[in-house]
Amino acid sequence: MRLYLQKGPRAAIHKPNGKAFAYIVISDKRRGFFANRGLAAPGTLVPMGTSIFILKSRLDGLCAQYDTDLALGKDPLSVVLGYPEPLDREVAAFVAAHLAYGRVDPMIRAVRAILVPLGDRPAKRLREGTEAMLREDLTRALGPWAWRFHTGPDLVAWLLAWKRLDGESGQGLEAHLLPGPEEASDSALSRLVQRLRRELPASRGTRFSLPDPAEGAACKRWRMFLRWMVRPSWPDLGLWTRLSPDRLIIPLDTHVARVSRFIGLTHRATPDGKMAREITDALLRLDPADPLRYDFALSHLGILGDCPGVRKRNTCAGCALYSVCRAGSESAARILS
Repeated sequence: MRLYLQKGPRAAIHKPNGKAFAYIVISDKRRGFFANRGLAAPGTLVPMGTSIFILKSRLDGLCAQYDTDLALGKDPLSVVLGYPEPLDREVAAFVAAHLAYGRVDPMIRAVRAILVPLGDRPAKRLREGTEAMLREDLTRALGPWAWRFHTGPDLVAWLLAWKRLDGESGQGLEAHLLPGPEEASDSALSRLVQRLRRELPASRGTRFSLPDPAEGAACKRWRMFLRWMVRPSWPDLGLWTRLSPDRLIIPLDTHVARVSRFIGLTHRATPDGKMAREITDALLRLDPADPLRYDFALSHLGILGDCPGVRKRNTCAGCALYSVCRAGSESAARILS
């Protein structure tokens, strides 16, 4: 099969602005190949776009490139995985996910430093200590600690919030983030955020950790925490079983937003809650049961500095997304059904 790009009057039939591109499939003996994959038959002029079949195969290839232990070492989840007990992993994840911004290496060091005073069993330490004792001990231990917008007192309040919520449920945070059977998936998250806004000190770091999806926020760090806790597949923890992976929304950071625009998962310009949902809806078409299986690879393509932002053969040919990427073009190609 050979694909030819064409610009001009025939393309303008489909997009009258005159800037559109179209392609013609000019030869392939296996006509069934196209019909079975939602592609145009040979000789058909169609709007420029990417079929679901092709995009899925390229994203699967990206996962093969980046779903590796090497990439995981540049992710805060690597700190969480160092704890063997489920509830200890939840505490570590609650800290790590909400500090997951800024440069990766110093961020991971900051996460590790926060968890040191809790010892090898952070959940046990939080459960067994009184709030007054923990506040005093942690304030003393974390006094000089800081990471970007967050300070030691912010993280003391954050850990004590986990202790109170766990004390109410008796089993960590899952019950607090589980929507009712008739509720939207974000309803429980919005309730918890509003509660924590009332209960926690109104510092810059605390407010940074408490965006509300009901206000249009992308809620990247909460989405990451939920992905870690719910997805049972690599690299995530799969500790919570009452929320289905197909109800998760992608943790939208600058890397995911940029690459998603390049390959047509979104056409929105602002990285907000609407963009996160649009990308997730597109990924649901590729994997209805587990749309966020692509998140780790999409984000680490950017985190590791492997995406230059402009599609060039000499720098991009080794990327699994090269054939479907339009980085540097006026707009991303549509995803064709």
